[in-house]
Amino acid sequence: MPYSCWYFRLFERRIRLTYTSAMTAIHRRSFLAAAAALLPATAAAQQRDWSGQRPTRYPDPDIVSLDKRFDNYKLGNTPIQRLHVGTLWAEGPAWNGVGRYLVWSDIPNDRQLRWLEEDGHVSIFRQPAGNSNGNTFDWEGRQLSCEHGNRRVVRYEHNGSLSVLADKFEGKPLNAPNDVVVDPQGNIWFTDPGYGSLMHYEGNKGDLLLKEAVYRIDGKSGAVTKVTDEIYKPNGLCFSPDYKKLYVADTGMTHYPEAPSVIKVWDINGAGLRNGRDFTSMKLDGFDKPGLADGIRCDIDGNIWSSAGWVGDGYDGVHIFAPDGDRIGQIKLPEICANVCFGGRKRNRLFMAGSQSLYAVYVETQGAHIT
Repeated sequence: MPYSCWYFRLFERRIRLTYTSAMTAIHRRSFLAAAAALLPATAAAQQRDWSGQRPTRYPDPDIVSLDKRFDNYKLGNTPIQRLHVGTLWAEGPAWNGVGRYLVWSDIPNDRQLRWLEEDGHVSIFRQPAGNSNGNTFDWEGRQLSCEHGNRRVVRYEHNGSLSVLADKFEGKPLNAPNDVVVDPQGNIWFTDPGYGSLMHYEGNKGDLLLKEAVYRIDGKSGAVTKVTDEIYKPNGLCFSPDYKKLYVADTGMTHYPEAPSVIKVWDINGAGLRNGRDFTSMKLDGFDKPGLADGIRCDIDGNIWSSAGWVGDGYDGVHIFAPDGDRIGQIKLPEICANVCFGGRKRNRLFMAGSQSLYAVYVETQGAHIT
């Protein structure tokens, strides 16, 4: 091969390699630039869309098993749904099985809201509502409410009138009743931590004249008795499936530095309580501080489903405890959860009052009680 041809081909090969290398670098930079441009969209795609327009892939990543026992209660093909947004502090969800609706409180806005199962319609149910907090229905279908603003427990009668069931104890006004449950004999049990009287935001600010306590209203006589004050600030409460135990969330650490963040349990002894003890701690491994339980409900297997909050992402939502007190699962929400209840036609839907929103999720169990 003539020298000139050999040299030309060598030069041509070098040009081709240089061009290929340059083009490769250009394409690589273009790819990286394109990929970088896509990253925000990809990250956004991974964020949960609570509007329901972009469904969450199953299984829902925010329904978390911490123990294999929870696998019996979580469903792989159901999502956590946001049913409503627009409250200031959502509380006290209660299910009405006859009307197929959920009622809950928006305490600062002094109103109760109602969500209809048939079409998801939400409307104002009552306003004013005495800055109501906890709600429930009794065995005759009448709604009971704990009114912060008026420091009382009331019942809405079938004819629409209102009856005051308790507003004082031993001649002194109650602090601000918080949550309420009813046993099969018609006795009404409620907590009185006083939060609604500590600020104007959730009631009417005023002095607490009674030690924080749990009370019982006799279903026949209407007499109010104090069943325990062996707790700093009793908050949410629920029965065991057989109504032989009463669980109460203690949120006293909000005002008493020495108070533990726990759920307590007592054995029910006729019209009173005995053998009070810690059921579980709200301290979760991996977090520096304990959060707070608030509203609690029990399922037919004796598991306690507790609202949880005030720690942050990865903690806030619902914590599920086995009958022995072990934390077995979590339902993570983007907001602090204040209260929960079971509802739906099969009582297998957990409704969650979460700060500014109402959430729901189907679970493979049923609520142990009427609401």
